[in-house]
This record gives sequence, C-alpha cells and structure tokens, in this order.
Amino acid sequence: MSKVSQLEPQNVFHFFEEICGIPHGSGNVEKISDYLVDFARERKLACFQDELKNVVIIKEATAGYEQEAPVILQGHMDMVAVKNKDCTRDMTREGLDLDVDGDYLFARGTSLGGDDGIAVAYALALLDASDVAHPRLEVVITVDEETGMEGANGIDLSMCRGRRMLNLDNEEEGVLLTSCAGGARVHGRMPVEREKKQGCRFRIEISGLTGGHSGAEIDKGRANANCLLGRLIHFCRKTGDVRFLSAEGGSADNAIPSSSRAQLFTENAQAAVLEEAVRKLEEILRREYIVTDPGIGIQILEKEEGEWDVFTEESTKRAEILLFLMPNGIQSMSADIRGLVQTSLNLGILKTKDGELELDYSVRSSVMSEKEMLIDKVCLLLKSQGGSWDISGDYPAWEFRQDSPLRDKMVKVYEEMYGKAPRIEAIHAGLECGILAGKLPGLDCVSIGPDMKDIHTPEERLCISSTKRVWDYVLEILKKKG
Repeated sequence: MSKVSQLEPQNVFHFFEEICGIPHGSGNVEKISDYLVDFARERKLACFQDELKNVVIIKEATAGYEQEAPVILQGHMDMVAVKNKDCTRDMTREGLDLDVDGDYLFARGTSLGGDDGIAVAYALALLDASDVAHPRLEVVITVDEETGMEGANGIDLSMCRGRRMLNLDNEEEGVLLTSCAGGARVHGRMPVEREKKQGCRFRIEISGLTGGHSGAEIDKGRANANCLLGRLIHFCRKTGDVRFLSAEGGSADNAIPSSSRAQLFTENAQAAVLEEAVRKLEEILRREYIVTDPGIGIQILEKEEGEWDVFTEESTKRAEILLFLMPNGIQSMSADIRGLVQTSLNLGILKTKDGELELDYSVRSSVMSEKEMLIDKVCLLLKSQGGSWDISGDYPAWEFRQDSPLRDKMVKVYEEMYGKAPRIEAIHAGLECGILAGKLPGLDCVSIGPDMKDIHTPEERLCISSTKRVWDYVLEILKKKG
C-alpha cells in the first residue's frame, strides 16, 4: 500500500492517487474521462459521457432517503499542468509523483491538480461507498474548466433531477462560496516582420516568481513574468537599438506566469550596455518585489555573435507597446464587498509562433459591463498595433441568491459540527456554477472544498487534515434530511 493511500480518509485518497496516475491536463482529458466511465460501469451505475468527454454518474438514494431531494455533486476533471523548468516529467503522458510533507500532499516538480482532482476523488468515494446515507446523487464532472469552461458550456444535464448542487471547487475550508466573477479568454495575435542583422544575440530568462491563480491570488500583487518582458524590452531599448528575436512565457491563461524567456538582439558595440541594463533592472525588480516574489531574478543564459533573423524596428516597437502598456492585474475593487476584486486581467501565455506574437489574456469581472469594457480595451490596443484577436470561454458571473435553503442547511450543519458559523463569501476566480445554473432553472448552489495552497503552480499543496474534515462535512450534509 502506498504512502498516499494510507492517508485518511483512505477511500478519498485512494481515488485521488488513481486520478493522479492518469495525465489530465486541460485538453488532455480522454483517458481520465474514460476512467470515470469504466468506474461507473464496474459498479453498475447510470453513466453518461458526451462528445466533449464530460461525464455524469448517477447513484440512487439509499434506504430511507428515497423521498429526499436529489443532490448534484460537481467538479472538473482537468488540471493546470505546469512544472518546474528542471522537471523532466512529460505531463501529457505520465502521471504525477506524489509525496507527503507533514500535513500536506504535493507532487514533486509539478502542480498537484488538487484543483479539482479532490472533487473527483470525493465524488468517486461517495459513489463507491456502501455505508454512506444519502439521497439520489448526480455527479457532474466537466472537462476543460481551466481553459474557458468549455465542458460546462456544452454539457447536457437533462438527466439531472436535482436543483441543489455542491460544487467542490473551493480551496479554503470553512468558506461557503455563493457567487463568483464571470470571465473570458482573449487570444491576441500580432504579425511580426523580420530582417537579417549582424550583431549579438542574448537569450534571457526572468524566473523565480511566485506565480499563482490569476483569480484567487490576483490580489496578492505578484509579478507577472510575461509583463516583465515588456518592461525588460522597454528598459533595454532606452539604451539603444535592441530587438526581439522571440518572447515566450506561461502555460495557462488563468495562471500568473512565474517565468518567461526572450531572445534579444543588439549591435556588438552595444552588447555591454545591454548586459548592464539587464543587471540594473534585476536590482530594481528585486527591490520592488521583495515581499511578493523574493526569488525573482533575470539571467543571461547565452550570448552569441553572428547574423540573426530579428524583429524589424517597427515590429519590436509594436511588441514593446503591447507588452509594456497593456493593463494587467487588478482593474477595480468591489464597492459592495470589502476586499473583493471586481475586475482584473492576466497575460497568462506569450508565444512567438509562425510569424506572429501570440498573447492569451484571462479577463474576469463580477460586473458584466466592466468585463465587456476591459475586453474592448484589450482588443483596441491589439488593433492599434496591427493585431487581431478572438474571444472564447465567455462565461457569466454566478450571482448571489438571497433565498438559499441549501446554504441555510449547510450553515446549520457546520455550526453543529464546529460550534461556529462558516464564512459566506464571493470569489474573484471563475466557477462553473453560473453556467450550470443557466441550464438548471432554480438551481441552489454552494461551493466548498479543503485547504489548498499555491494552486496552478509546482508549489501546490493539499492539506490532508482539511480534506478529512471537509469529507466529514459533506457526509453530514448528505445524511441530514430536509
């Protein structure tokens, strides 16, 4: 028996370990989806799998609960698959290397996928159990939540009778989430022209940033490595003629990139000046981000003289404007809810590919008009520099429900178990609840989950004891009638 499968609750961590043994990054969900279908068939449970690979599994009520209202349990099967630069694991083909550090479970060198593998593990443990009292369970596991909620947008829920839903995609125990921001992904493209130039090429890396979730942790003020490339090229171009050869960074639009890389060109006579500019900027950034990103650094990895295919002056200028002037991070705070980010954006992915500079932004807001305004601002700036764009993964905000019998029940159960009230909160991160509520009129929904740290990064941690407490809480919610 592995170290992980011995953790309590054993049935939950058993399934979590099995899930982690299957590659399931966003866009690579066929195997995990088929695993869920096989799980259901082995237990003779009703199961539905659509063309997108969404899965719905239904388990009928246990004795004495036949008259109780069905409960939907919901999460997503995909994870943000990111790794440290020195990690050799192929996350498209290999499972994760799990380990335990005190009260925390993590994956060596990679993200853990507790967001939202723990929801799937909870659901499978409930579906597998023969000693848990519950009403009819309708388990809804969606695909590609992390890349625009395409699974939730496309899923058919006509087989679901439930109008009470436990979303298991929260990362803070003791918090009942009851609303969230809406969002969209803007994929921008700027054409790049090149010319041959004789001089010195530098391969430069910005690394050591903290990173994190672009919704839940956007309020932490952490540096965005892709945006810092814009600052780097602007800073260096103040010293002379500096050009891009390439720029890239980040792996998911909803993760704050922790590293980025660029190839810069300058004439041989200006090489020392560029090196000094890089050194000075590194000192500046270390002072500015000493609290949020203490490991930040800029390294010149390679320096080589020769003839190079570089961006033209005009293309470099356009890229500089886009990367340096594009807004990023918090745009407005809620006037209604203290401390809640209302509107933000994140440059999550940057690539130089096929004659274009590609930029992927995650835009979020709990106010629809502000979301639309920010998308317009991004697109207008792209247009001003000869760029184009497309918008995908547009999802609505999940609005607060004044009358919520489910929320009232969950508050009561929590108070009975722990002698204190849970916190009722909204979140800036995106959840699928708003989309699913549009498919199930009258849906009463609350989001919960165990404590996690640094999701969407290789430093991700899942709290073991919190996982047990939330499991016990879910069991009690299902057990309590009414």
